[in-house]
Amino acid sequence: MHVISFWESRAFYDSFMARSHNRLHASQAGTYKDLQVKLFDHRFDVKTGFEPHFTDADVVRLAHCKVRADRVDHFALVQEKIWNPAMAGSPGMVRGLFGEAPENEFLVLSMWQSTAEYGKYQVERVERLTLRAQTEADVAALNGDVVQLEPSWIV
Repeated sequence: MHVISFWESRAFYDSFMARSHNRLHASQAGTYKDLQVKLFDHRFDVKTGFEPHFTDADVVRLAHCKVRADRVDHFALVQEKIWNPAMAGSPGMVRGLFGEAPENEFLVLSMWQSTAEYGKYQVERVERLTLRAQTEADVAALNGDVVQLEPSWIV
């Protein structure tokens, strides 16, 4: 399971952590295992201005990348110049974002109208784009998932 949250500002996030997090954490004790939290700063949008509204998408693709230190600039450049235009031009792609965390970690979040539309993009473009972008030279580790959105969890 993935829980994705978006914060208006770092100040609001810090306020939540200082005032409400411990109470919420205590109320959820024992309901999960191996929780991992990562905080990414928005670096740029994929396709259009990103908005954290999920009513027009059924699927989110998450790609968490650990990038080699000497390849960070290249990785960000090919994300902007190769991957983003390819995703933006794919039918069914709604919008997305590219985020950065400390220690050369990045998150690419893309929203899709359906699993079928995302699947077409995977089949038709990903292998060719991976070679063109030299992804294997940039990325030391990649974890990803295609998440079917649960409408009752969207707040």
